[in-house]
Amino acid sequence: MQARVNLEIYMHELNVPARLRNLSVGGCMVDIDLAESIAISVKQEIPGITLEFPNGVSFFAAGKVRHIRPLGNQGYAALGIEFINLTTSQTEALFQYVNEAEREAAFRTGTNDKLTHHSPLFVAGAKEKKLLQREAQNREKRARQSPMERGVVDVSHQLQVGLMHMRTRSVFPSELFYDCVDTLRYLVEQDRKTFLYALAFLRDEPDWVRHAVQVAGQLADMLLARDPHSPQVREAVLGALLHTMGKPLLISAELPSLKVNMNPAQKAILSGHIEELNRKLSELNWVPSPTCREVIEQANERLDGSGYPSGKHGEQLSTLIRLVTVIKAINKLLHGRNGEPPRSPLKAYRRIHETSAAYDKTVLIEYIQVYGLYPIGSLAKYSAGFLAWVMDTDSKGIPKQVNIVKNLSFPDTNISSVISEGDLSQIGELQEIVNPADYGVKVIKV
Repeated sequence: MQARVNLEIYMHELNVPARLRNLSVGGCMVDIDLAESIAISVKQEIPGITLEFPNGVSFFAAGKVRHIRPLGNQGYAALGIEFINLTTSQTEALFQYVNEAEREAAFRTGTNDKLTHHSPLFVAGAKEKKLLQREAQNREKRARQSPMERGVVDVSHQLQVGLMHMRTRSVFPSELFYDCVDTLRYLVEQDRKTFLYALAFLRDEPDWVRHAVQVAGQLADMLLARDPHSPQVREAVLGALLHTMGKPLLISAELPSLKVNMNPAQKAILSGHIEELNRKLSELNWVPSPTCREVIEQANERLDGSGYPSGKHGEQLSTLIRLVTVIKAINKLLHGRNGEPPRSPLKAYRRIHETSAAYDKTVLIEYIQVYGLYPIGSLAKYSAGFLAWVMDTDSKGIPKQVNIVKNLSFPDTNISSVISEGDLSQIGELQEIVNPADYGVKVIKV
């Protein structure tokens, strides 16, 4: 009996899709993507709530958020909403819809023998049938994901759950965040190449989450390669996970979303994300360790003093921060942001090299030696017209195992076929690393 819901969080600015889970005359329960929960808080008024039932009938009202909580571990949140300012006609319509929902429930459970058919309200129309078919296909794709991929995505979900606790319950869930850190370390140590491949499957997560987990994951990988017994690793990785969390804390009517191309005023607001995170941590009475605080506060600093928020430079930046800044800068260049398209790994490396006054050149060389020109998790284009995710590379950084996902001769057809060294010649020569979005290659969220 699910119905679809659209929540207009900020008038004419931000709309959030949801699914109806429970309906009464007084309000409703919906579930939303965790990524969308950053714009919603308890007691917040929602100017527009539109319910669309399977047969196409819709209902509109205003509401107020009464509670919000994580929903399982699949990346969703449950939202309790009270309807407000209802007119007489709206109340009468709600009574009708609730009665139809109860009738449908009785029919489906067989508790009323007199009911012989579905309520018309819950008979899927053409639009709903297409949406249901697409959702079924996505579930099939999710079922094929590996445990490592699900583990990495789960870390991104838990990071968002932790943010929800900070915003709605005014607590800092340190155990949850440290569990994310320990999970990343475990996954790296279990099978680092499979882990690096799984990091690519965060492409459909919110930018701040994707960036945080990918940077933290690579930081753990490189620190453990330098010294697997370093006591610095745990706190440094925690700092990398928390560093971007100030951005969603800044969401407001002035900055309604982190997804849009921002105007100068919005960019100015966003530049205060480190101060906002520190303010929130102080409010929640949580004091980070010196290493964790160093990463949180200095991850955007530059050797030439051009970074923020403190403009530190040269010897003021530790070896740890020099590593973090290179990892972060390359990750930003590899992903599109603020209207700029993503760069290929080679072009990203060149860009960092050209600004060598800002970044430690020895760290850049170390990074290239570790991840190469065709990093695991990137999408490679071959001369025979195939696109394939790089799953493993040889000692020279050349792909030796890939997952073919598209034949460009049949662009509307998606495939999944893993091939290794002996068969790679069948798909031609490796040409370049490409942007998945340019070819409609998407990653399905767990």
